[in-house]
Amino acid sequence: MEELYRLNKYLSDAGVCSRRAADAAIEAGEVTVNGEQAVMGMKVTVSDEVRYKGQIVSNVGKKNILLAYNKPAGIVCTAEKREKNNIIEHINYPERIYPIGRLDKDSTGLILLTNQGDLVNKIMKAVNAHEKEYIVTVDKDITTDFITNMSSGVYLEELDVTTRKCIVTKIGPREFRIVLTQGLNRQIRRMCQTFGYRVRTLKRVRIMNIELGNLKEDTYRDVNSKEIKELMKMLEGSKN
Repeated sequence: MEELYRLNKYLSDAGVCSRRAADAAIEAGEVTVNGEQAVMGMKVTVSDEVRYKGQIVSNVGKKNILLAYNKPAGIVCTAEKREKNNIIEHINYPERIYPIGRLDKDSTGLILLTNQGDLVNKIMKAVNAHEKEYIVTVDKDITTDFITNMSSGVYLEELDVTTRKCIVTKIGPREFRIVLTQGLNRQIRRMCQTFGYRVRTLKRVRIMNIELGNLKEDTYRDVNSKEIKELMKMLEGSKN
């Protein structure tokens, strides 16, 4: 008897989209199974003909892809083709992939790209509190009070939310390292602005156990098997 897969997981595993996007597509009538419109919660086998927006989907023999990319400024972390500087067309990888999360257009550094929807969900979901590390330079000298205030949780009026406590370390007169476990919109820039500082450069150098290292800007590499093994161990128990 063939193994059954939940349809949203099947689409996610095939690298088509995330589970959430799959659910939305199913609800919108954009997914069919054996010529019939799909319904939420249904299960399929690899022998079924699954179509997503008219295109046949298959996850048979699919290779799991996980890339580490050093994003330059100006590239937008979206798969939306209408954005002329979108990361997917810029990288031009030969297989379908999509970014895990975002970096601001003006920010640089590490971003992961994959064809594994479950991986995206587990890394991105805020409740899982996975670490991301950044190096930031600002427009004036950093004080002890600034470091203390940044690390203690900052109320962001525009978002009406207080950031989680985090690790902030001064590494130069106008440069600091910050480790976050959440990813609010323009979070670091907003935090700095609260205390009268303006971000000049912002580079992400680590996502969980995967480090940017000496990867050249605007190049990517395969995340190696040792890193993936450690990453999977860290993700055990994480929620989708």
